[in-house]
Amino acid sequence: MSDELLSCVEIEPESGSARASVVWLHGLGADGHDFEPIVSELRVNPALGVRFVFPNAPRIPVTLNAGMRMPAWYDITDMDLRHRADEEGVLRSDQQVRRLLEREIERGIASDHIVLAGFSQGGAIALHLGLRFELPLAGILALSTYLVRSESLEQEAHEANRATRIFQAHGAHDPMVPLERGQEARDRLLAMGYDLYWQRYPMQHEVCWEEVQAIGGWLNEVLSS
Repeated sequence: MSDELLSCVEIEPESGSARASVVWLHGLGADGHDFEPIVSELRVNPALGVRFVFPNAPRIPVTLNAGMRMPAWYDITDMDLRHRADEEGVLRSDQQVRRLLEREIERGIASDHIVLAGFSQGGAIALHLGLRFELPLAGILALSTYLVRSESLEQEAHEANRATRIFQAHGAHDPMVPLERGQEARDRLLAMGYDLYWQRYPMQHEVCWEEVQAIGGWLNEVLSS
């Protein structure tokens, strides 16, 4: 695997140097610009000095889309979310995003001032890595997503993030990632004792204004502690 960092869209704090970071992973077929426009809508307290990092997933062939190459964190081989993620791709993305977290630490951000966020495929990687990361994170933001490699979670989950706060949200009418898959992830994580806040919104596979407001408030909380 190449040690080259993924390219990223970055938004620096309004003033001063960064003291916290949000690493936010886009969904299938999108890119690092996908969630860039909502940064100003989150109304994160400027005093927190938050840097937003939006990585670009590598372009790979996606089996379910007739092998077309597109930005993806892993291949999708099956309509059933329980079996659709290729393990090799998940582990590759885990390592690539892990390197970005390590870079934030190298740039002077304490691990417990980093939030790992993601939407859909990106959310699956955020949960996969965040729960297994060896240093404590400020939080994990999991939007319209599900668990991948869930059979290995109890064995691989790291104690460093057993108390890490998780914000999970899902659309009640999501046709891409059915609500039931998000609920399964929620129930599994709650059963394992994670500090998880769950919210369902009347939307499809997207992000709504009420959700953005809730995310902003949650980020202000976890990055202020």
